[in-house]
Amino acid sequence: MKLADYAKHLGISYQTAWRWWKAGKLPHRAYQSETGMVIVDYNRSTETTPAGTNRAAIYARVSSSENKDNLDQQAELLSQYAIAKGYQITKVVKEVGSGLNDNRKKLESLLMSKDYNILIVEHKDRLATFGTHYLDVLLSRCGVKLEVVNLADKVPDELMQDLIAIITSFAARLYGQGQAKRKTEKIIKELSEGDDEKS
Repeated sequence: MKLADYAKHLGISYQTAWRWWKAGKLPHRAYQSETGMVIVDYNRSTETTPAGTNRAAIYARVSSSENKDNLDQQAELLSQYAIAKGYQITKVVKEVGSGLNDNRKKLESLLMSKDYNILIVEHKDRLATFGTHYLDVLLSRCGVKLEVVNLADKVPDELMQDLIAIITSFAARLYGQGQAKRKTEKIIKELSEGDDEKS
């Protein structure tokens, strides 16, 4: 398989795959042909994974497209983590969407997939803002271990984004979609002013 196709299969950029190859960190054996093309010894249809092999899927998520740079960086760091642990990376899934959204298509597709036994995320809230414990329990019943790389608390900006998403959701239910944005902006403004008075 060509390195470009291999990178696409894993869900990583060609540059990342090239860097891994140069550093000798590709999860599969690879060689360079006489023409300079890098060929990875990987055939999805015929490959059998030995029992006990740690097959990792990586899930990276950001709340908005403004943070897309962070999304690529997150996926890269998680991939390096998996390689350092000696895991075979089966896929890298990158998604833009709120952690409160329970209709994330890429996450749904990943959870339905059966080609991994370890799911790696940066923070537990990258998987879901609420209910991560239950997802962990369900994953373990399916033979999948959830690995959270960074157990530190969320940064204030991410907490604020979650709060705004929750307020917007409730405002839409109470006042309708049309007024939700105005009501949310008003509530956030009042919360900010109250915070300023305390300091």
